[in-house]
Amino acid sequence: MQQNSLMKSTLVYCALFVAAAMSVMLYYAATKTVGVADLAQDEVVRPSVQKEEGAAAVPTKENEIVINRSARNTSYFCIPMPESVKAEEVVLENHYMDKELWVSISTEQTKNYEAFYRTGSVYGNCESVTDGRFEAEEDRVCLRFALDGVYEYRSIFENHTLYVEFVPSKEVYEKIIVIDPAYGGDEHGVTADGILSKNITLDIAKALKAMFDESDIKVYYTRMDDSNPAAADRAELAAATKADMMIRIEVNGDENSKLYGTSAVYNSKFFIPGFGNVELADLLEREVVTSISGKACGLIESAEEDLVMNSATVPAAAIRVGYLTNSQEAILLQREDYIKRIAEGIYNAVMKAYGQREE
Repeated sequence: MQQNSLMKSTLVYCALFVAAAMSVMLYYAATKTVGVADLAQDEVVRPSVQKEEGAAAVPTKENEIVINRSARNTSYFCIPMPESVKAEEVVLENHYMDKELWVSISTEQTKNYEAFYRTGSVYGNCESVTDGRFEAEEDRVCLRFALDGVYEYRSIFENHTLYVEFVPSKEVYEKIIVIDPAYGGDEHGVTADGILSKNITLDIAKALKAMFDESDIKVYYTRMDDSNPAAADRAELAAATKADMMIRIEVNGDENSKLYGTSAVYNSKFFIPGFGNVELADLLEREVVTSISGKACGLIESAEEDLVMNSATVPAAAIRVGYLTNSQEAILLQREDYIKRIAEGIYNAVMKAYGQREE
């Protein structure tokens, strides 16, 4: 009887200990850690910063954040925060097309925070960081760090410091693709009756995002607004992320208004063994035509001025989704359900492409 009573007491104490330990863990997780979506968090040990004579630098331009490159006894990039900052007020934004990390701090004390970053510095593993500056707005302070490449991030918020680890995309995601909605900004693409190709390609990209967000595929988009990245930057995104494939979305046009249908463009001069440019182009055309019940116009070799296709170093193809100069196809390209069907065709092509790659 005494032994049973002792065992019961032991079990009760163990249960109480586990419950207390879990409460402490949940408290620290809620109050001390800032998460980046879909990235695991690590434990970090706060590094001791030893100030060396002459190590501090003076900003050479307005709003520059001083980077102390002498304190490197950690694998993390360390960003001190004002004591009043809470974890839930900090947001990390991956501006990968600009190769920038933005750290946004929601606050009504913009002047105090502005003064904090004018006189302070960041430190730690700064190898990937080329420059830093801050911008004070009405309800937030944004720290913008220029990087030497495209990264994902792991982060910890602890002891009034944000610790950031830069992680290559392929170490985080097994499957990566790049979607490139053509045109943007002042480059409208083919136009007809006030309809702009740049808006059509962007609408298709947005429809694709809704689909891929539910998949296990990481998608980088060269634009999701009315910007117009340079051709070299679009192609560089695929190389920097080591993407499995790159898909450009274009709209066709011709003086002959009777022409209609879907075609795909590929670079025949850059050969990739196995699943390459021509295989991706063929798959894209077939799947989009099937999805929209349209007409296939065939595969086209990229022209000399097609800088994105000609610069890509991963399997790449451009899908031309129709002729805006054809009155009937122009009407279809304005319909939300038709845009969604084009996106479904591209999505299906990607899924089948991964199937072919794994065979």
